[in-house]
Amino acid sequence: MTPLTHRSIWAELRNTPFSQGWVDAGPVRTRYLHAGDPKNPPLIFLHGVGGHAEAYVRNLRSHAEHFSVWAIDMIGHGWSDLATEDLEIAHYQRHLCDFMDAVGLASAHVSGESLGGWVAARLAIDQPQRVDRLVLNTAGGSQADPVVMERLKSLSLRAASDPSWEFIRARVEWLMADKRDAYDDLVATRQAIYARPEMKQGMAHNMVLQEMEVRQRNLLRAPDYARIQAPTLVIWTSDDPTADVSEGRRMASMIPGALFTVIDGCGHWPQFEDTESFDRIHLAFLRGEAVPQAERVGP
Repeated sequence: MTPLTHRSIWAELRNTPFSQGWVDAGPVRTRYLHAGDPKNPPLIFLHGVGGHAEAYVRNLRSHAEHFSVWAIDMIGHGWSDLATEDLEIAHYQRHLCDFMDAVGLASAHVSGESLGGWVAARLAIDQPQRVDRLVLNTAGGSQADPVVMERLKSLSLRAASDPSWEFIRARVEWLMADKRDAYDDLVATRQAIYARPEMKQGMAHNMVLQEMEVRQRNLLRAPDYARIQAPTLVIWTSDDPTADVSEGRRMASMIPGALFTVIDGCGHWPQFEDTESFDRIHLAFLRGEAVPQAERVGP
């Protein structure tokens, strides 16, 4: 039998009952993927800058067995309304709260990757009553590395200005330790998003957090992390392109009671690159069970 070589985003959802839709979150028409019984505890997945809900297609099925799972396109991203002004963390936080209100969630577990983790942490700091458990997955917000910021900004702006296959693939490959995980259907999905007529200007609005002055006023510092009340898990990877393991550990060390774990062989998307390990760790934490490979490092 010839091995199956073509990998598809939507094939990841085989045998997974799910829905795709849009809801008005305040003024922002917001796209979501949903899976699981609405009577189960809610869980919201938040992607990184320049990303979209497909970052979590490999995780919906396992999590939907226990939770009512929402993966959303944040404001300015994916197939949600694109940005018409510069987006700082307060804008993303407001959009997240508006989304929760629109779908009737007083609180939820919130799991964010990169920018999504930054937004999730800020929500847990400012509105602790809205976050039940918090997962910070290769999360941003704790540092300002000018080399990483310039690389991310240049790749993203170039891809949005010229959404050619070459530029989009380079942007997707940046996320992965094993570049083979940037397979064609994932590149095509992002290419369609980046080819939206208003995306060039929208991406410029999305990228302001890569400007040093803007980033500095949005950074989370030790007194901010110390205010997080929700049980927190920080997930890092061995090959994250934004920061090494020590930065993830430092982040966890500032959060009261936080757990910390490292997933080997992954870059910026462990939930996609090593779904089995991520789901095992992530589900155990969200369900209040012993978390494999995790250590308590928070004060």
